[in-house]
Amino acid sequence: MGKATLLAVLKVLMILICAGWISLWLLKPTQLWTKKWREAEDSARPTVFGYYGLNFAVYTFPVVALAIIGSVFLHLIPREPRSRQGRSSASFLSNPLLVNTIVGVISSIEILIVSLFIVFLAWTFYARISNDLKKLMPIKSLKLDIWQLKYLRVATRFGLLAEACLALLLLPVLRSLSIFRFLGIQFEASVRYHIWLGTAMIFFATVHGGSTLFVWGISHNIQNEMWKWQRTGRIYLAGETALVTGLVIWITSLPQIRRKKFELFYYTHHLYIIFLIFFLFHAGDRHFYMVFGGIFLFGLDKLLRIIQSRPQSSILSARVFPSKAIELILPKDPSLKYTPTSILFMKIPSVSKFQWHSFSITSSSSVDDHTLSLMVKCEGEWTNSLYHMIHEELDSHADETRCIPIAIEGPYGPASMDFLRYDSLLLVAGGIGITPFLSILQEIYSAQNSSKYKLPSKIQLIYAVKSSQDICLLNSISHLLLSQSHEKWNLKLKAFVTQEEQSGVTVRELLNDLSLVRSVGFSTKSNYAVHGIESSLWMAGLIGICSSVFLIFLICLNHIFVHSEKKGVAAEKLAVRSKEKVPKEETPSWVADLIILFSFIIAITCSTLVAIILRWRRLKKEIPPVSPKQSKGMATMSPFEEHEIHFEGRPNFEEIFSKFETGGLDIGVLVCGPVTMKDSVALMCQQKSHCLKATAKKNPYFNFHSLNFTL
Repeated sequence: MGKATLLAVLKVLMILICAGWISLWLLKPTQLWTKKWREAEDSARPTVFGYYGLNFAVYTFPVVALAIIGSVFLHLIPREPRSRQGRSSASFLSNPLLVNTIVGVISSIEILIVSLFIVFLAWTFYARISNDLKKLMPIKSLKLDIWQLKYLRVATRFGLLAEACLALLLLPVLRSLSIFRFLGIQFEASVRYHIWLGTAMIFFATVHGGSTLFVWGISHNIQNEMWKWQRTGRIYLAGETALVTGLVIWITSLPQIRRKKFELFYYTHHLYIIFLIFFLFHAGDRHFYMVFGGIFLFGLDKLLRIIQSRPQSSILSARVFPSKAIELILPKDPSLKYTPTSILFMKIPSVSKFQWHSFSITSSSSVDDHTLSLMVKCEGEWTNSLYHMIHEELDSHADETRCIPIAIEGPYGPASMDFLRYDSLLLVAGGIGITPFLSILQEIYSAQNSSKYKLPSKIQLIYAVKSSQDICLLNSISHLLLSQSHEKWNLKLKAFVTQEEQSGVTVRELLNDLSLVRSVGFSTKSNYAVHGIESSLWMAGLIGICSSVFLIFLICLNHIFVHSEKKGVAAEKLAVRSKEKVPKEETPSWVADLIILFSFIIAITCSTLVAIILRWRRLKKEIPPVSPKQSKGMATMSPFEEHEIHFEGRPNFEEIFSKFETGGLDIGVLVCGPVTMKDSVALMCQQKSHCLKATAKKNPYFNFHSLNFTL
């Protein structure tokens, strides 16, 4: 009862902080806020805290506080699924409302949030530009016509819209410190939100920069203005550099380039460091505090992932399937527990010293204590290099096999196993998209005798492949498919072979035929297993340490290098009494920017040292990896062949969904595969669970979830 109360309190606290932070963004464009905020800054200047401490506390710290409280919340939340409480309005909001080839599958809640964000951007732009046009003042250094001056103000305010997008840009792609995990947002959705925000930011920034250059050009000031590195105010050259860098990042991340030249996309994406530094110099410290929350968490998250990937582990063994898919077996610490549908990021230095690639885990930590497995489809340059490396080892006749060191980040996954809360499950996979369902099915089967879970009464797996040989990818769950002896276990497979003619082969024969699957073991010089990410409570403490160190150094460095406000105020008072004019001493604006940068570097460095110490203390308890367990024997009982295999055709989802309507009132539909398959399943869920029909409690409701992991 105490734990439930604490979780409720933390949830309310997060909602209040989030609402307060959003309110700041809504109030910031108003004249009332501008006036009150200037007064607050003036009051804070003579204090130890300073205006910079006030800006950090009000604009940046709410996001940091959400990450701290969210980490504590994740530490307390039970791993078990939520109890079945009937259908809620959240189910209707999370289901597909729009299915489009351009934008993909969009839910009602996503459309609502995007609409509110667009309204917020429109409000910000209107409030700012209406105030600007009322108080339009000519710029002394530029001789502009009235329309040019108005257009320049419009261009300037587009920069604020880019700033709003940047404030949220990095939050969806956090991994260890993700504040989205307790919301159950999947990896695919997080990447999609990052792409939307990045595209919007680049659009607004391009309008902002391009329009400014246009006004300078037609007024014959472009040569004088574009190369300026001002002592105070906006630094134009820094803004131009940030814009060019952002455009390079965006262009190389377009699907046409990203999918064909992943390495180019991967390396150019690291230019974000240059982009953020020059954005700081262009926008100034006050604007930077507005977006600093996401940058702060992303920087800490990045360094924690680097620490987590040390020391390197090694591959225990590999299995090569005929469809150019490879299953890798890795050593795992027995204490590491992860939820099904989790992903990990892997780097193999012998293939590439810098590239990280994401893969979904195919094993279950409830079944395998000492190993975890993942499956790789060899299609790109990096995966093909791995495929050839393992094939060379298979074909060699050397007495001793080689060691393949690897670095691992993760696993990252949902906080709880909410997929178990449904009455029935309909799993739809295409090709290598079977991987997340392998872990789900193993987890459900291992929980058959547990009283903690109320398991789905019916599970159907729809699996579409090009060749019948691809069915052997189900080898790790073959004992589950061929054994239906458990009274709670009701699993049916429908396999569709799309590019082969009809044959008399059965699912049992394909699963038992392992002649085309080749296995190889590797030497393990490394004694380190995969430990996973640190505990959420540990993360919360580290975020608190990092933010405290940053604030301390921010205050100290400002007092050392920035002109003292107390002395300035005293001098002004003395000048008033003596009626003398005291020249105002101004510190260059880039000094305050550098102080933020150096304070952040110092805070990250201190936090990294703490993280390294705690990581090595944990590794002292290391248990040496064991050899991978042999695959479980296939059950030969139950001669009845319940599973189906169809040739020369794709799944008819209309028929499949109609037959599955008897599976209960609350049906979970999980899909992982090609985009066309995902869109077809989403459309069917939309049709079958139309709001007007679904309001009737007696009608079954299909809850759509996409589990795609590709970038």
